[in-house]
Amino acid sequence: MADLSQGEWAEKLSKDPNAVVLDVRTEEEMEEGYIPDALNIDIYQPQEFMEELEQLDKSKHYYVYCRSGNRSRQACALMNSIGIANAFNLEGGVLEWEGDLIE
Repeated sequence: MADLSQGEWAEKLSKDPNAVVLDVRTEEEMEEGYIPDALNIDIYQPQEFMEELEQLDKSKHYYVYCRSGNRSRQACALMNSIGIANAFNLEGGVLEWEGDLIE
């Protein structure tokens, strides 16, 4: 797991052909706006969250975010624990995001 600043996360994401953006917020939070092409898996639904993580392609690179960066940090640690080596946490979360959002 790597905690990346907003700039580092955006730059690494933009140059990574193996990237998947993962939003770990609730559906209601996503309705307020989300980063384009984000896959949503709600970390507040622990059993479903772990089941869906197990289905992810472990060879991909996951750029993970939430509202403030705390849940996404937890998600990255969980991902690492099941063999997903490349999980990158967006420090500060979507609250500090200066890129495009879909609302």
